[in-house]
Amino acid sequence: MSLKEHVMVIKQRDPAIKSSIEVILYPGFWAIIFHRAAHRLYKRKLFFLARLISQLSRSLTGIEIHPGAKIGKRFFIDHGAGVVIGETCEIGDDVLLYQGVTLGGTGKDAGKRHPTLGNNVLVGVGAKILGPFKVGDNSRIGAGSVVLDEVPDNCTVVGIPARIVRRNGENLLKHYEKLDHRFPDPVSMELCALRIRLEALEEKMKLAPPRRPDAGRAPFLSEESANHSETK
Repeated sequence: MSLKEHVMVIKQRDPAIKSSIEVILYPGFWAIIFHRAAHRLYKRKLFFLARLISQLSRSLTGIEIHPGAKIGKRFFIDHGAGVVIGETCEIGDDVLLYQGVTLGGTGKDAGKRHPTLGNNVLVGVGAKILGPFKVGDNSRIGAGSVVLDEVPDNCTVVGIPARIVRRNGENLLKHYEKLDHRFPDPVSMELCALRIRLEALEEKMKLAPPRRPDAGRAPFLSEESANHSETK
């Protein structure tokens, strides 16, 4: 990606920018420039120099991108503080990350340890994507989500752990639309469903006819009958 294209991407993605010269104040701008240089050294197996540049970039920008990560065109990190991108990450074209995002591993895998992001993926503030799986094209990861499994194309996932709430434009939680949550947490939605069912059962119990106090109990023997049985 050329420097001119990089500047255009930032201007398109961030409405707060007023002039092209402001891009030099964006930590994401410098993080990507440093990464391009570090990645070239990494491919030449100059690992120490590559890591040296990536660590310098981290100290200057607050963004840590391992030099082994593969990043596509028009990649943009908005704000950027606390972003971590692991060695075996693969990022497609037109991907947008917000601050606090981690593209990491679980510590249980060898070789390919980090996620692959398809094209036109958006990852919200503070989201964690952990493991060697793919997030499909045009998918959205809600802020604060923890993604531990593969995400198909054209999906929105939220929650801890993240679950799919929208696929191909269809809301998968239609029966919760009356709840005022733009990106509802699926676990909270299940708890709401249980509460609604419980309230319905309580209403049915109130409408049911009262039972006799002794209904359903086994009949007791009188004292005289009990004594007669013991005599026998």
